[in-house]
Amino acid sequence: MALAGDGVALRLCLERLLPARRDRPVSFDLPKIETAADATKATGAILSAVASGEVTPVEAESVSKIVEAHLKALEASEFEARLSALESKGKS
Repeated sequence: MALAGDGVALRLCLERLLPARRDRPVSFDLPKIETAADATKATGAILSAVASGEVTPVEAESVSKIVEAHLKALEASEFEARLSALESKGKS
């Protein structure tokens, strides 16, 4: 029906192929996170962005999850470095 020119059918097909975007890119200043202590600054920046209306609470939650994942990666990296140092110290 869409190929025959039915506008409603065409719209339905396009909505299936290219669904409407439900989120948007957010832009606000976020400090660089290199240590676990920096995560506190980042969450403070996220909170400030919500308070000022730059981002919605839902958007802030999404960004916070990304910060949390990055923090876990940092912690794993630090743990690996400390473990390697202990292992090499034990071998000597």
